[in-house]
Amino acid sequence: MPLTLISAFRDNYIYLLETGTGLWLVDPGDAGPVEHHLQAHGLSPTAILCTHHHADHVGGVVHLARKYDLPVYGSGDRIPALTHHVREGRVRIDGEDVEILEIPGHTLDHVAYWWKDCLFCGDTLFSAGCGRVFEGTADMLFDSLEKLRHLPGITKVCCAHEYTLANLHFARLVEPDNAWTRARLADVEKLRARGKPSLPSTLEGEKSCNPFLRCSEAKVVEAARRWNPGCGGTPLEVFATLRRWKDGFTAPSDRRGET
Repeated sequence: MPLTLISAFRDNYIYLLETGTGLWLVDPGDAGPVEHHLQAHGLSPTAILCTHHHADHVGGVVHLARKYDLPVYGSGDRIPALTHHVREGRVRIDGEDVEILEIPGHTLDHVAYWWKDCLFCGDTLFSAGCGRVFEGTADMLFDSLEKLRHLPGITKVCCAHEYTLANLHFARLVEPDNAWTRARLADVEKLRARGKPSLPSTLEGEKSCNPFLRCSEAKVVEAARRWNPGCGGTPLEVFATLRRWKDGFTAPSDRRGET
């Protein structure tokens, strides 16, 4: 099951997944680097999977869909060249059963694709972080992350941006004594220094360091209430406080405009 990450723009990743029955392009925001990779390796894609409608995720869809005559999967009415509208539940792609998870909050039409141990979660769950609340509400995004948090720990978190280093600096601020976060930060610093991606991570690892998945942990609750004394301490209130805190946070490095 080869999984390839193609860099696009400043910090996007476009995923190519070879399933054995097909080759799927996930969130091709830019057609150029995708075409270059396909031509260099003699590959022909069979489907496009879109998590949401933001331009850096769908900008290459029309060109690639027309050139390779591809079906386009996505949710809502803002995915260009959409041929298959997906909802919560299973969809059949190239003879493979793919689980669709509706995860609104970042946008109202955001979905994730869960196939075997790969979770393509777009801009909802990042390594050590989560997306901003644009169209939805904090309640929506919290519920979406809770849905993802309950997937198996071996699940590969295939998110769409290289924000891990900046997110880990925030996670250290929230939980300075978290040994797993310190170790992950050291590993990611080495990877990024060599120009290597920090992704995919695993859901088990995320539950150990990602403060947005740890809103019931005593240390996280304590940190949220220090930053916002008005925080009541419920997991949802802690999450909303962390998201507002993170909105104004600037990391020492690798922060290039969180989406």
